[in-house]
Amino acid sequence: MTQEGDRLYLYSITTVAILGGLLFGYDTAVISGAEKGLEAFFLTATDFQYDKVMHGITSSSALIGCVIGGAISGYCASRLGRRNSLRVASVLFFLSALGSYYPEFLFFDYGKADWNLLLAFNFYRVLGGVGVGLASAICPMYIAEIAPSHIRGTLVSCNQFAIIFGMLVVYFVNYLILGDHQNPIILKDAATGALSVSPESDMWTVYTGWRYMFGSEAFPAALFGFLLFCVPKTPRYLVLCGEEERAFAVLEKINGRTMAKKILEEIKLTSKEKTEKLFTYGVAVIVIGIMLSVFQQAIGINAVLYYAPRIFENAGAEGGGMMQTVIMGVVNILFTLVAIFTVDRFGRRPLLIIGSLGMAVGALAVAYCDQMGIKGIVPVLSIIVYAAFFMMSWGPICWVLIAEIFPNTIRGQAVAIAVAFQWVFNYLVSSTFPALYDFSPMFAYSLYGIICLAAAFFVWKWVPETKGKTLEDMTALWRKRSGRTA
Repeated sequence: MTQEGDRLYLYSITTVAILGGLLFGYDTAVISGAEKGLEAFFLTATDFQYDKVMHGITSSSALIGCVIGGAISGYCASRLGRRNSLRVASVLFFLSALGSYYPEFLFFDYGKADWNLLLAFNFYRVLGGVGVGLASAICPMYIAEIAPSHIRGTLVSCNQFAIIFGMLVVYFVNYLILGDHQNPIILKDAATGALSVSPESDMWTVYTGWRYMFGSEAFPAALFGFLLFCVPKTPRYLVLCGEEERAFAVLEKINGRTMAKKILEEIKLTSKEKTEKLFTYGVAVIVIGIMLSVFQQAIGINAVLYYAPRIFENAGAEGGGMMQTVIMGVVNILFTLVAIFTVDRFGRRPLLIIGSLGMAVGALAVAYCDQMGIKGIVPVLSIIVYAAFFMMSWGPICWVLIAEIFPNTIRGQAVAIAVAFQWVFNYLVSSTFPALYDFSPMFAYSLYGIICLAAAFFVWKWVPETKGKTLEDMTALWRKRSGRTA
């Protein structure tokens, strides 16, 4: 960036954009504090029997929207633009927050759980998920198209930091909302396996607490939507729309006049870049990209992030596990910073392998504690270790690799497929976890630990290192591996 560029302007725009990442984290993790009260609420229904499978689907229903949002993100970014797509996401976040807070709106009796209300609640959660899917793809795209090349990596990485920070914020908000109240006590009939709410439960959490947790998202969503009226369209999108003068004005303000002219010419050239068929560079590059996404979710991290208080409580933590969840959120922030500051020094592969092995140790330790009946500090610390190693490896590094690993001419198609697999497996892991955990916590964490070891082997054996390589270098690498000549 030249001295003529306005760095404060750039950072202000980036801050607004990463609010989308914060809402991404907020929306996906708000369920962690609300899910137990939500389960108890729908257990009061008289027209159907709510069970663990239904609860897994309900707790993870936002992820169905994430798949949809991710799938349409490319179309929205092209047709509506990056900024307007984020505005749509902000509206969806806002409507989802209010609808999840008050799913009875217009059509149902307040506080009466039944099948139709369950469907309505899930609709609002899916709506928010579409916003998350849009934000997950378009926030990094917006930042990358605004930022100067020499600090682009750092600024895009800030979006991942914002996601984890959003999770920490909602953990803390949920903790404050719960206050002196206690999560409900859910009983299981030994003969039939049917679930019910204990009469000794704190009924405020059953009928009210979870509503406030979901509704709290309306405030940051409204702020995000308002601030998006204060940021420009990206220069790349303006060039695609033939508005080169407006694109130059944005570039000049960020980079200074001399650099802006050069960048504008580069944008004009790359905006006409040709595309090629998906398997032009062979099947391996696509499979590796997909498997990176699959492993990021199959190692089970979102089972911990979404159900943290319940897991900590079952591990022997006091106070319903909410305080331990907040502590885990702080640790996650610190370890995400470790990744941001070391990824360009140590490389992508070493961090992924170390992270996989650390997660395996944490997961298998939790499984061992459950098998041996060990409660208290050891299983709680093991869960935190498991999450921390994810945050310094698979959390941010997977996104970096997916952005770097594909050849230029197939990147758009390949990234869309990889991200879609990521959301699908996120949903599969999160929706099956309650039933799996109810069957056997030892089995659940042993399974995740084994998958972590498989992930380490996969990275060691098949994933190329992208540290220090240009995007053109990666194109040459895959061209060589596929035996394709230029």
